[in-house]
Amino acid sequence: AMPFKSDIEIARGAVKLPIVEIGGKVGIGSDDLLPYGHDKAKVSQGFIDSVQGNASGKLILVTAINPTPAGEGKTTTTVGLGDGLNRIGKKAMICIREASLGPNFGMKGGAAGGGQAQVVPMEDMNLHFTGDFHAITSAHSLLSAMIDNHIYWGNELGIDTRRVVWRRVVDMNDRALRQITASLGGVSNGFPREAGFDITVASEVMAILCLANDLGDLEKRLGDIIVAYRRDKTPVYARDIKADGAMTVLLKDAMQPNLVQTLENNPAFVHGGPFANIAHGCNSVIATKTALKISDYVVTEAGFGADLGAEKFMNIKCRKAGIAPSAVVVVATVRAMKMNGGVAKADLGAENVAAVRAGCANLGRHIENVKSFGVPVVVAINHFVTDTDAEVAAVKDYVTSHGSQAVLSRHWELGGEGAEDLARKVVEIVDAGQANFSPIYPDEMGLFDKIETIAKRIYRADEVLADAKIRTQLRDWEAAGYGHLPVCMAKTQYSFTTDPNRRGAPTGHSVPVREVRLSAGAGFVVVVCGEIMTMPGLPRTPSAENIRLNSDGQIEGLF
Repeated sequence: AMPFKSDIEIARGAVKLPIVEIGGKVGIGSDDLLPYGHDKAKVSQGFIDSVQGNASGKLILVTAINPTPAGEGKTTTTVGLGDGLNRIGKKAMICIREASLGPNFGMKGGAAGGGQAQVVPMEDMNLHFTGDFHAITSAHSLLSAMIDNHIYWGNELGIDTRRVVWRRVVDMNDRALRQITASLGGVSNGFPREAGFDITVASEVMAILCLANDLGDLEKRLGDIIVAYRRDKTPVYARDIKADGAMTVLLKDAMQPNLVQTLENNPAFVHGGPFANIAHGCNSVIATKTALKISDYVVTEAGFGADLGAEKFMNIKCRKAGIAPSAVVVVATVRAMKMNGGVAKADLGAENVAAVRAGCANLGRHIENVKSFGVPVVVAINHFVTDTDAEVAAVKDYVTSHGSQAVLSRHWELGGEGAEDLARKVVEIVDAGQANFSPIYPDEMGLFDKIETIAKRIYRADEVLADAKIRTQLRDWEAAGYGHLPVCMAKTQYSFTTDPNRRGAPTGHSVPVREVRLSAGAGFVVVVCGEIMTMPGLPRTPSAENIRLNSDGQIEGLF
């Protein structure tokens, strides 16, 4: 048998069309594209405004089981399904997130699909791309600088320097920066205070960019950011510091969606990239809504398992943007089922139907959870060469017993052709119009009750553990008029619990809340659970050790 090519070899061999031709497929003229080279471009706000009167296409969400080291292939399936839909004659677009530099040099690697189902140019997308993340880091840093500058020049707003809640960001995994002391070195450097860094993708500026509808909305939300409190506990906003206008200027290009293409030359928007375990995990509202106006089917993804990405997609993104999915595809692999069933990574190649059946409980719970939002579910079995017929049949039987259908998809190996069966099944379900979407909690429910609703209904926890300080903080925010906001759970992606090692579908656990943060500009309350970090660290052997330029000037080791 021919050895399979690596993702990067396949991406380098891609025959790309000029980006103007890709735009032409969905009616974006060359005047409305701002090219970054030949194979990527931003779409102008003028074009976006011009299509608002169009009818909206149908939205399809791709999510997955809890991630395992065996790999699930959510982005690969998103791309494969998009190509599959185009192959069966549908006008379809893909919307995915941009990759963060931190994980690229850490352990996760790139995020542009895999095998024959990829978005290109892959190296660009995983490195600086069109500079959106740098713009977000810069806008965030400008606000940080202006807060400390305001305090230095007399602190007219009366900021309590012990209560500055705006942390700094950098787009790198750097644990040394989690907790720092700033402004040391004497009078000329300001007033010493404790501070800290998050990774850029956890920045509220990232969340705002991904939820804002246009530049006016962006500027308003940036102004709404709470940066600090006074001694009487009243909030100080970014607009009080007068930073919102300049921040908007820094983000004006970053607000525009990036158009690229799949290996099969189908259009894709890659825009925005909040983490799914510590932020809301979906690409930008502006990209998704624009895609819905220029194509009949839009395939998008939400990060990690459905307990995080899909939950936030439904409860935060859809609620805020006034959109609703017509179907949800839950990605699973036979290998991941075996891992959930207790098989070690080294033994995944051997047939083990019993372990597949045992591991299906995790998949079953995700199916139930997604259906609780009123949306029909299709399971995509992302095919691996080692899967046996008996193992695939075991997954299909299990899914059927849960009132859904599982379709084997071979997009990794065959591209769009391998996803045709999945595409047909998705179209059948979408066109049947069975979806009756609604979020699982109303706006008017109390903040702690919202946290409990997610913990009990999605994670199947018995209780939420939160000390008096956290409960008081939530009540104070409700009294200040923030009780209507949705909650964004920051939790490990590896388990329904807050313990990353508990696989399967555990019950009888509790969810400890460590801290809560108000993202008043983005419009949600971040609830930090268990040991989750908003600034990841690098592993013992980071990917960066193997990344270099070869003698031909090509990048090696990124994937």
